[in-house]
Amino acid sequence: MEEEEPMVGALRCNEFGLVKEEKGRKLWKKVKYQLVEYHSLPGFLKDNEYILGSYRAEWPLKQILLSIFTIHNETLNVWTHLIGFFIFLALTIYTATKVPKVVDLHSLQQLPDVLRKADLQKLQSEIVACLPSLPHLSNLQRLKDEFKTSLPSMDILPSLSNWQVLELLSNCLPQRFSNGNQTNRSMKEDVANMIAPLLVRPIPRWPFFAFLGGAMFCLLASSICHLLSCHSRRLAYIMLRLDYAGIAALISTSFYPPVYYSFMCNPFFCNLYLISITVLGIATITASLLPVFQTPEYRAIRAGLFFGMGVSGVVPVVHKLIMFRHRPEALYTTGYEVLMGTLYGLGALVYATRIPERWKPGKFDIAGHSHQLFHVLVVAGAFTHYKAGLVYLKWRDLEGC
Repeated sequence: MEEEEPMVGALRCNEFGLVKEEKGRKLWKKVKYQLVEYHSLPGFLKDNEYILGSYRAEWPLKQILLSIFTIHNETLNVWTHLIGFFIFLALTIYTATKVPKVVDLHSLQQLPDVLRKADLQKLQSEIVACLPSLPHLSNLQRLKDEFKTSLPSMDILPSLSNWQVLELLSNCLPQRFSNGNQTNRSMKEDVANMIAPLLVRPIPRWPFFAFLGGAMFCLLASSICHLLSCHSRRLAYIMLRLDYAGIAALISTSFYPPVYYSFMCNPFFCNLYLISITVLGIATITASLLPVFQTPEYRAIRAGLFFGMGVSGVVPVVHKLIMFRHRPEALYTTGYEVLMGTLYGLGALVYATRIPERWKPGKFDIAGHSHQLFHVLVVAGAFTHYKAGLVYLKWRDLEGC
């Protein structure tokens, strides 16, 4: 018995050590993924000294990905732009399926029965007979001959704008078609909805979709950056480069719809403005690759560089207003663009000054700090620009050059 006592004591000591080690491991796993305060962060995560707590620091990827559903000081930074991404994804699908209609007023099924069941061949002959009564339109005889050939071939009308063609059709509409039960829409718009797809080809959509793509890339890149940057210094560097590239892409592609649709009939200015903003965007992305670009000391310079890209859009907007000063569409779109610029500019100002957290450090760690406000303003500005793009599309679809 005396010889067995040390062995029993050793076993007891060993068991106690195993239990202690297991408890320590569980405690370490529990503490390891707790949120930390600003002063405990590694240098690469120290960016805003006015946000004092609720940081994630050097977590494994699994825990980082799961943290999208937990509360920390990046939660709203992730979700404000992630929700914005899904909004613009839905807008892109809607635009691709609905907006290409030349006159987007109401569907053909809502037209009066007498108009919907009209004999196009008879309608064609009656409109042709009406043509000589409209001497203010040019090349009427050629138009008359082409109309006699085939109605669906009316996409060969280089001398008339789209709206002139639609006006011609509505003015020549036989009187009997105006006696039915009509909605509040004008007969001209009803005829446009019925016949415009046969006569008018919508203008190119690529500038509008380039903007939508730039917006989605920016919003998704920002969400991923805010989610993953706490993993390591290397991943934070890569994610910040991606974030800056997304901002530059959004600003650059935002110019494409207003420049292209305003100057599509003036190729020199159209190409000049498109090339200039594209080069400026590439230069900004290149500058953002420099490591010094992400340091807190360069916060104002970062904001100023992106703000400068946005301000450069004043030139084509003023040019558009001079060229189309008598067109209401130019005023409507400029109003949207001024609002968009105001939202972007306000967002950049809030981001650079770190308001409101600098007034009450620690009070806005979870919600309400400057970066979250910046995100909301960016989404609002991009949506405003989308609304302007719809005006451009309808304008140019009807007018052409």
